[in-house]
Amino acid sequence: MIQIALDAMGGDNAPQSEVHGAVLAAQELQIGITLVGDSKQIKQELKKHPTEGLSIDIIHASQVISMRESVAVALRKKKDSSIRVATHLVREGQVSGIVSAGNTGASLATAKLMLGVLDTVDRPALAALLPTAKERPALLLDVGANVDCKANQLFQFAVMGESFARLILGISHPRVGLLSIGEEEIKGNELTKEVFRLLQNAPLNFIGNIEGRDVFKGEMDVIVCDGFIGNVALKVSEGLSEMVTNLLKKDLSTYLSSQIGALLSRRAFQDFMTRVDYAEYGGAPLLGVKGAVIICHGHSTPKAIKNAIRVAVDFCINRVNERIEKEINITSWLLYKS
Repeated sequence: MIQIALDAMGGDNAPQSEVHGAVLAAQELQIGITLVGDSKQIKQELKKHPTEGLSIDIIHASQVISMRESVAVALRKKKDSSIRVATHLVREGQVSGIVSAGNTGASLATAKLMLGVLDTVDRPALAALLPTAKERPALLLDVGANVDCKANQLFQFAVMGESFARLILGISHPRVGLLSIGEEEIKGNELTKEVFRLLQNAPLNFIGNIEGRDVFKGEMDVIVCDGFIGNVALKVSEGLSEMVTNLLKKDLSTYLSSQIGALLSRRAFQDFMTRVDYAEYGGAPLLGVKGAVIICHGHSTPKAIKNAIRVAVDFCINRVNERIEKEINITSWLLYKS
């Protein structure tokens, strides 16, 4: 049975959302969950849910790294934090992966420090799924793990993203695009131009540059950029989604005049909400580290936690890290030969 560690204290609604999401995941996925955090609080929350027959255990951690804490200070002073204890379980082989909705910087730093990166990877990348106009989402990476990147690192991000899209999203031949300021090869800065040449000669389904306005069209399955650009794009997307959702709610309540119209509009609104709901995608995988590490939004709902655990399980079942190492080796060799 696959065992996943869950940082039960990290999110904005911890441990309520985490415990509820863990119970849902254990029921639906038939896996083992290790809840890491304040054992007293976790036990109190577990009493609110039917857990008979479920494989859920608890490991106590006396400290929590808050969202606003300095990552460097917290990692140095909080040796018994829930994120650190949970990551230690992965390193020791007691669990296969970890899910956390806590401090993103602390989760990233702890994973890199305690687990290390894959032998063929220079830097790990945080990947986020974005809704598109088509039926399936697009994978954007990096969205915050690396502010400054070199061309070869972005090339590795493309390989890792392409592997994840095939193995986890089930896309047989993922289309890869490079986020830039124009579709033409000559557009962009020196970094994107160099990355373009690398991807153009790589054995990937590289389509070319993609502009910011085209991210949500669904014409690319994997979109590559450095962590600074990716994080800005992600936050702008979240803000836009929230604004549109609020405007739709306001307009629906203001202008609907008939019950039939209200019913039809409500259905369309619910479909829209499902398409843009981050909870549907669970969390963002940290690709390139030794272990399955899924990082969730701070205010993740139980549904989002459950789906993040599902992503971690799929990551382990499909042996994504082994495939990433192999494919980076192969693509790098073919690129060198060309």
